[in-house]
Amino acid sequence: MITAVVVILVLIILGLVFYNITIHKKIQKFKNMNQRITNLYVVQDFMNAIGETSTVEEKIKKINDILIERYEIKYSTIVVFDGTEYQVKASNVDKRHWDALRSLHDLDMFKDSIESATPKYVTVNNESERLSYQKMEFGRAKSAIFFPLYIDNVYIGYWIMESGTPHDFDNVDTTVLEVIKENIVSVLKTVVHQKTLESIVRKDLFTGLYSEEYLYGEGKKIIDQYTISTICMFKITNIQKINQECTRELGNKVITKISEYIKNNISSEYIFVRYMGPKFVIAFSGVEANAVVDFLNDTKEKIETMKIQLDDKEISELSLNINSKLNKNNKNIAIPKLNFVISSYYKGTGLEEVLKKLEEYLDNADIEESDITNI
Repeated sequence: MITAVVVILVLIILGLVFYNITIHKKIQKFKNMNQRITNLYVVQDFMNAIGETSTVEEKIKKINDILIERYEIKYSTIVVFDGTEYQVKASNVDKRHWDALRSLHDLDMFKDSIESATPKYVTVNNESERLSYQKMEFGRAKSAIFFPLYIDNVYIGYWIMESGTPHDFDNVDTTVLEVIKENIVSVLKTVVHQKTLESIVRKDLFTGLYSEEYLYGEGKKIIDQYTISTICMFKITNIQKINQECTRELGNKVITKISEYIKNNISSEYIFVRYMGPKFVIAFSGVEANAVVDFLNDTKEKIETMKIQLDDKEISELSLNINSKLNKNNKNIAIPKLNFVISSYYKGTGLEEVLKKLEEYLDNADIEESDITNI
């Protein structure tokens, strides 16, 4: 009887052990699945952050906020080397500690990590200790993981995540952290191109308009506030003839007068830039193509009735040879001719592709064409 009871108890215990093992595997499987789902959400959030209408700095801060929220990280800091110095691009640590955080690359404890492109885990053993790189603070971080960041094998900075608990990262899934790190690198790699565009934006000498590059940075930020917009490109088709038959100075004045007229007659919500040479772009943010045709027709009609000429002061500033040419040929009056082409732009698609299509149309159009074409 006792033997039977023992056998039953053993079987029950074995059954419970097997059940616990099964439950543990299911829980672990669920955790892994949940982590994969979290990673997918983070990647999606990262992509949304990249596509948002914001500056490079704002995007980097956004992805750092996503890391802190999604992975419940106590402190997260992204430091990037800009070619001259290290800058804290995003951090939820108090700014008074940023000098220490942007100098971690100088510390021996992290130099090996940078040279070998591998993460470095540092921690203290009890609450009374502090991490050695914390010069002005004592109780904030007790453990940290340092990740050097590389783009195409070129070191560009680091990401450091910190906790206020000793040994808090002892059992962390490093594969997940590597995925996070690679996502950070992907975002930095994407926004670096935007940063380049933002830094080379300039204003045209004659018109005071922004150059083409403005469209891909701040301009796109404005345009992408709307689902659909209309992009218009126009070309002064007879500018070369004006330069040759009159003077280049008169040609410059034609460009200036046309620019002034359009700037004074469009909404401040729209973007007007000098694209290249005699080509200009107007981005009608949030407006569909059929709504801009009447305005463009009126604008074209008004500009093509302008009679633009150099005044006496401008003529006197020219050389004697140019004065002689003006008097001889009686060509001190220019009447501009314009050719317009428009196309719809949808948020999230390639603005540069739309502009390329418009430019190709104008470049291949007959020199005598003077119309408004929707493509």
